[in-house]
Amino acid sequence: MPDLISVIVPVYRVAADLPRCLDSILAQTYPHIEIIAVDDGSPDESGAILDCYAANHPNIRAVHKENGGVTSARLRGLQEASGDWIGFVDGDDEIEPDMYARLLENAEKYSAAISHCGYQMVFADGRVNYFHNTGRIVVQDRGRGIRDLLDGTLVEPGLCNKLYRKKLFDGLEGRMDPSIRINEDLLMNYYLFSGAGWSVWEDFCPYHYIVRSTSASRSKLNEHRIYDPLRVKEQILKHIPQELEKDAQRAYVNTCVYTYGSLVLEKEYPTASAKKYIRQKLRTNCRWCADLPKRTKLLAGLIMNVPGVFAIIYPLYVRFVQKSQYH
Repeated sequence: MPDLISVIVPVYRVAADLPRCLDSILAQTYPHIEIIAVDDGSPDESGAILDCYAANHPNIRAVHKENGGVTSARLRGLQEASGDWIGFVDGDDEIEPDMYARLLENAEKYSAAISHCGYQMVFADGRVNYFHNTGRIVVQDRGRGIRDLLDGTLVEPGLCNKLYRKKLFDGLEGRMDPSIRINEDLLMNYYLFSGAGWSVWEDFCPYHYIVRSTSASRSKLNEHRIYDPLRVKEQILKHIPQELEKDAQRAYVNTCVYTYGSLVLEKEYPTASAKKYIRQKLRTNCRWCADLPKRTKLLAGLIMNVPGVFAIIYPLYVRFVQKSQYH
């Protein structure tokens, strides 16, 4: 009997985009797919749209729950999923027709518990940035998979461009903190990659991440955007195997540097206490900065020793040096 893929779609205030998202999953060339769409207490028409789709498509199940955030919606979807494999698609994004067929083919070919790919970022003005669309195939053992995940330059730490063996989620619910709203994908992926003996990455880009100014990762600065990425890295540090400890330490101080940079660029949100907190974290763990890339190590040194100079240099660094792929 062919493997069944359960695609979980967390839904919150995406009524305008939801039909396009669901249609793209229904259009998959791999035929054995069920769609678990979880209405996370959405105040718009999203819930009614889900009910309409479920009434007309036997492989779509609409689940309604009180609002609890995207992690709680995904975990609720997992409770309903009956597939051998799990995929995630956000309710305002879309996927190309061959995405799951290719991911499953790679998983079977390489005996991998996780099969993942690149993605494309689609902007409202029509621009498309690819991450990275090189066509490479990389087979990762557990250590390589976690290292690539923490580094983040090669492999996207999100959930939606990946296909997972369902057994990887056993016991996961008790590990996830639903109060974390930013970088929650990375934390869940850390636990999933830790349980996978092998994963495989093919760098094609069938997942379309539609950039919206209202998305959680692009919203105005708030406590979640400041502290959640640090909380996630701290959770990982608590559980990381010793042989991967330096990778987690490097990821932590790197997050400190660039979170501090976002505070310097902020014009409206009060940032003094957060800056002080991050400077203290960097000073406490300054030995971890030794393994940072030269440029990031320099920025860390400025934050710790001459933050006033950093405040002058960093906006120029962002404007003239840092890549603008995400903007």
